[in-house]
Amino acid sequence: MSMPQPNVTGRASLVGAGPGDPELLTVKALRRIESADVLLYDKLVDPRILDLAPAHARRIDVGKRCGRHEMSQAAINRLIVAHAQAGAHVVRLKGGDPMVFGRAGEELEALAAAGVVAEVVPGITVACAAAAGMGMPLTQRGYSRSLHLITGHACQEGDADDVLPAHDWNALAACDGTIAIYMGSRTLGQVTQRLLAAGLDPGTPAIAIENATLASERRLPGTVADIAALVAAAAVSGPTLVLVGRVVALRRQDAVESAMDEVRSRAA
Repeated sequence: MSMPQPNVTGRASLVGAGPGDPELLTVKALRRIESADVLLYDKLVDPRILDLAPAHARRIDVGKRCGRHEMSQAAINRLIVAHAQAGAHVVRLKGGDPMVFGRAGEELEALAAAGVVAEVVPGITVACAAAAGMGMPLTQRGYSRSLHLITGHACQEGDADDVLPAHDWNALAACDGTIAIYMGSRTLGQVTQRLLAAGLDPGTPAIAIENATLASERRLPGTVADIAALVAAAAVSGPTLVLVGRVVALRRQDAVESAMDEVRSRAA
């Protein structure tokens, strides 16, 4: 007598792809990508990382970039659930870390409501990677005892791309720490104006990093008073992080140049 076959149950892995450079993937992230049946990926994921998935894996672009939203978050949630319920191992691949402005919390809620087994695989967030590439500490005694990750975009479905979030600007200006501004290239002028109005020293060092960890990386150093104008004049088009704080003055130019030489040689 034949035995009944167990039900096929899919699962979902919300995986951080890191800041861009494939070599900054974690071992666990690599293993999940290599075992994917369905890969739902963001615009910020490097194509070389997508190539690590098996040939049979279905690749679906669900990316959202500033001003270009191909798919709503609700639709992405439904897609993850549907493929997992069909028995697939779904890898939701996100730039950076899934839990840092990655909406992984919303996806976890949808998966839990549908009864789908899910896990989160953390990734290196761009603030850490960009600072490391410059030999720059994000915190250091005598310079910065706190790190604040903020978004320059309101991040609500349907909001315009130039809507500024409601941060506590007075607290940020007074913290004497490091401020990492994600997704802020379009609102950077507003962000810096709010910080200056809240009392932040106009001479506070700042630096914008476009396409961090990639061969196309650009760095624009300045101060909180002029960094928005520098970013606008440079006409950045790639994802751009801005770091503000006294630690920015500690970045090592020799480390910057040698690190970028290595990145460019790998990309050649």
